[in-house]
Amino acid sequence: MSHRKIVVALGGNAILSTDPSAQAQQAALVETARHLVKLIQNGDELIITHGNGPQVGNLLLQHLMANSEKNPAFPLDSLVAMTEGSIGFWLQCALDNALLDVGLDKNVASVVTQVIVDKEDPAFINPTKPIGPFYSEEDAKAESEKTGATFKEDAGRGWRKVVASPKPIDIKEINSIRTLLNNGQVVIAAGGGGIPVVKNENGYLSGVEAVIDKDFASQRLAELVEADLFIVLTGVDYVYVNYNKPDQEKLEHVTVSQLKEYIKQGQFAPGSMLPKVEAAIDFVTNRPEGKAVITSLSNLGALIESESGTIIVKD
Repeated sequence: MSHRKIVVALGGNAILSTDPSAQAQQAALVETARHLVKLIQNGDELIITHGNGPQVGNLLLQHLMANSEKNPAFPLDSLVAMTEGSIGFWLQCALDNALLDVGLDKNVASVVTQVIVDKEDPAFINPTKPIGPFYSEEDAKAESEKTGATFKEDAGRGWRKVVASPKPIDIKEINSIRTLLNNGQVVIAAGGGGIPVVKNENGYLSGVEAVIDKDFASQRLAELVEADLFIVLTGVDYVYVNYNKPDQEKLEHVTVSQLKEYIKQGQFAPGSMLPKVEAAIDFVTNRPEGKAVITSLSNLGALIESESGTIIVKD
């Protein structure tokens, strides 16, 4: 079973639980790295992706609090790049130490990753992803006039800026990532869904204020490196249907058509389990020889031993 190419998408809870300090997030990643190293010990080649939702939200607030002419707040694409750097550093450090603990000599590298989206993506016409602080209606209107940003009322809690969530088309650094992977390096890439960039008619790239769904970006990456296994980590060992009801049932081996039927029934919560299930479906549909797994970090050992977790295959 060794020498599989595996893309592991870390859930946000693998980094940030309750305490948003750098120290607490680094401590959480020490535990995360201990589990990830089991895959490397198993002889697998590893690419790790991660979320950045809470981190980029906190960084945005810090920038807005200090925003002034002398020290202007950065746009969202730059903030995503900054969190790719900070989380990449924490994860590299944790993995380097975990590899040292088990006596494995492996290099770990983070790639600041630009993910190409289509500037004509309909998501840009109807931005839906709320970011940053809550504003009163008049402050939101003033801010919108000043910056051209879109604000929407958020569940009675105030007005928030919304940005587009376009679909990832391509990963600019894919050849660099492949080169590292093919030379036995552990790669951290596409953090937070990647930095959203668009191409103009001359082929020039530029960053845009948007948020790419990290599960879809990870799935695209898994496809492009021709991964054998795409593991999406979440808070539970299995995906369930009828979750938290008396007839709840865990899914162990499941096909694409079964999952599509469950999606029709509204079994998976949008914004949490649904994108993970959809990304898993997309991966095995586009790469039929591959498998996708949705499970928890603590279940990784069991997954290596006995294929534990929700395993998704093509029909």
